[in-house]
Amino acid sequence: MMSDYQVAGFNLPHIGSTDRLQNILSLALKDRIGVSDRQSQNQNPYWDATHFGLNRVGIFREANPDRQTAILQIASYGLLAESYLIEKAGMGYMAKMVLLAETTEERMLYALFSAEEATHFAQVSNFLPSAIQIDLEYDAFLKFLAQLVETEDKSILQFVLQVVLEGWGISHYRNLAKDCRSIELGSLFASFLQDEAQHHRTGSILFDRSTLTRSSQDAIVEALTIFLRMIQVGPQQVLDSIAKVEGDLSRSQKLKILEELDTETHSGSRLKILRGLMRQASDIVDRLEQKGCFLPLPAHKCV
Repeated sequence: MMSDYQVAGFNLPHIGSTDRLQNILSLALKDRIGVSDRQSQNQNPYWDATHFGLNRVGIFREANPDRQTAILQIASYGLLAESYLIEKAGMGYMAKMVLLAETTEERMLYALFSAEEATHFAQVSNFLPSAIQIDLEYDAFLKFLAQLVETEDKSILQFVLQVVLEGWGISHYRNLAKDCRSIELGSLFASFLQDEAQHHRTGSILFDRSTLTRSSQDAIVEALTIFLRMIQVGPQQVLDSIAKVEGDLSRSQKLKILEELDTETHSGSRLKILRGLMRQASDIVDRLEQKGCFLPLPAHKCV
């Protein structure tokens, strides 16, 4: 059965390695990225404790080296899996925008962008041990993304996905590249930056040219309220990574970890970047500010 979220395509199956289509795809990708052999699974985490702030967390520091490595491996593969699925959704999104294009040049741009997303997806895939399966019911951001790309309102898609999320992706990929312990993977994320910047800039230009109805503005504010709430509650994925190794965490343990991670500073810096990305739509920013969406939450409100 097809997933309800067909544009994102998170649950699209993979063909077998002996399928003749695989040979054609491999040749097409070789023209873009050269030889595309899957990397052997990295035994060391791609990002260290400092990247996640775990060097400040007592329960992590007190864990033995094997458990520390396990926590970092889970957290690292979580970041990589998220990138893998974002690029997979990007292929579907850009293909959808090809069909919604209003000029020949716009259609050409989105067709080129779709090819870039397909290339990124193939490149990230090489660093994962196997295709990632994530239950959307338990990953709030990916569930949000999968639902969002189903809308037919171009102004919502261009502002939320290209202006805000692609703009956010520039900062996110830059940080992943800078802190990555794998030279190859770090270089790969750095190579995405120019493409992400073009996707973001195109969304900004096209959104400026659109006529925003009140209903579209309402939908954008609603979508961004949901997204910003995920940022406000701090590094929940770090908590999940610890819990998968150390066992279920009590509320007091979660509270202590978030305090050690300085969750308000962590969220505050990200909310500031996101607010800046939205500055071309001052009415939307004003409405989000009135709802308190740019204020980081203290640790006790995040658990």
